[in-house]
Amino acid sequence: MLARIGCASMQELVDSTVPAAIRRERPLSIDALGLGREPGEHELTERLRAAAGRNRRLRSYLGMGYHGTRMPGVVQRNILENPGWYTQYTPYQAEISQGRLEALLAFQTMVSELTGLPIANASLLDEATAAAEAMHLAAAVHPKLEAIERPVFFVAGDCHPQTIGVVRTRAEAVGIEVEVGDPFAADFAGGRVFGVLVQYPGTDGRVHDFAPLAEKVHAARALLVVACDPLALVLLRPPGDFGADVALGSTQRFGVPMGWGGPHAAFFATRDEYKRQMPGRLIGVSRDADGGSALRMALQTREQHIRREKATSNICTAQVLPAILSAMYAVYHGPDGLAAIAGRVHALTATLAEGARRLGHRLPAEPFFDTLAVGLARGGANEVLARALGRGI
Repeated sequence: MLARIGCASMQELVDSTVPAAIRRERPLSIDALGLGREPGEHELTERLRAAAGRNRRLRSYLGMGYHGTRMPGVVQRNILENPGWYTQYTPYQAEISQGRLEALLAFQTMVSELTGLPIANASLLDEATAAAEAMHLAAAVHPKLEAIERPVFFVAGDCHPQTIGVVRTRAEAVGIEVEVGDPFAADFAGGRVFGVLVQYPGTDGRVHDFAPLAEKVHAARALLVVACDPLALVLLRPPGDFGADVALGSTQRFGVPMGWGGPHAAFFATRDEYKRQMPGRLIGVSRDADGGSALRMALQTREQHIRREKATSNICTAQVLPAILSAMYAVYHGPDGLAAIAGRVHALTATLAEGARRLGHRLPAEPFFDTLAVGLARGGANEVLARALGRGI
């Protein structure tokens, strides 16, 4: 190989391809224990466990789309730790694995029931990129987008910050202007706005009634996109009921650990008339060659399967394992179990809110689910954070 590419040695190949500024000069060594030799596996494992034991395990209340959760043991053992589920990369010949498709159909059904929208796909990468995909869908179905000199996608200011960042990045590349602000005060009558994204509940915890906003958005011939929390939807009015055209979010809190930021499965649901512009894959019920009931990939408008210019998405279009984990979390608990979990979360938050009020702190008048924005009666946020850190929060 070296002779073929014109290099006299491996070192010459490295010198010509890897910049010296990023190369490590001294040889790598895993003699972390100072034994003068490479440690055995058990020795290295014990050292790593000891190092991990020095970490401070803090309870996170950052929120913004990421929540502590518990994966049922039966789901962990039989799916997450089962190579029959976790080894597949992507379902190129999906119909061979009817069980896998059945699990994804359960995911789609769960999402459709929670959002109140008839069509849901088999997951996306994460909530932020799902929001960007919704922006592209809204642009694709707008009847006169090409006539708008600088089309606008409006984003509510109380959306999660990472969502706003990803939407802005994707919009810049395709000539879409992103406006961030208060959707209730904004004027959409100018004809430039083709889509509006809101958070439900907001990143600060407030729950708004978006039914009047949906009417205003539709009067401007734009689509209403709702980024939502699936656990909150167990108790709140479904987005499809108040006029949302697209609902999306992350199913992370349905039993999938935070995992330092991922991976987590996003969900994406929309109205029937927009299914051809929906990104990702759609599992459908069909018939096999013998006339029996079977599942198949009904839609897979990804660049791997169709012409690139016809694809509805060219980014990662699925997080199948986390999606199946969250679907089985819902199956395991059932509707009553999910309602009990959501009710307990809200009750604990209400207890905290009442305690904060009695101490003189200020809270918004709007309803909430599990997140509070507290106006401190005394002291500053940094002081509170320092005390919380001392208590492992």
